[in-house]
Amino acid sequence: MDNGACSYRRFLDGDDNGFIEIIKDYKDGLILYLNNFTENIYTSEDLAEDTFVKIITKKPRFSGKSSFKTWLYAIGRNVALDYLRRHKTAEISYDELPDIKAEQASLESQYIKKEDQVTLHHAMERLNPQYKQVLWLVYFENFSNKETALVMKKSVRNVETLLYRAKQSLKSELNKEGFVYEKL
Repeated sequence: MDNGACSYRRFLDGDDNGFIEIIKDYKDGLILYLNNFTENIYTSEDLAEDTFVKIITKKPRFSGKSSFKTWLYAIGRNVALDYLRRHKTAEISYDELPDIKAEQASLESQYIKKEDQVTLHHAMERLNPQYKQVLWLVYFENFSNKETALVMKKSVRNVETLLYRAKQSLKSELNKEGFVYEKL
């Protein structure tokens, strides 16, 4: 059972925090997905909200035949299609409003960056603890190699070697997932 399914099960059992986790995990991606139908980010936000309201009020059964995300997006798609059937009148095209287009691009880049960070952290979790530590200190805490050496109680040369091997190992883990991290 994926994390969304566990959160939904907790919600159905009376834990409201389960639903809050679902919203945190899936809101941005759902909005971007629904934007493919509406081509209006504000309408997409409303439809995502309607999707979550539908789940709260109707509490549909999740069978587990697909991932939770697939199930949620299918509900969102149905909400969007219902909306489009009801509102066949033309809305203002987002091409006519540069601010909306810029906001959409910003939201997309933030979502992609977040997804990349999640992938990177998952790959780091599979690394040797020393590799994970040296990468964390150098790239996330912005320590110099000398500072990292002091923290890890190693020589600067050892840290450089460890950092090289850690980056190679991380690249390998990321490649297994089909992800290429440019800065490594």
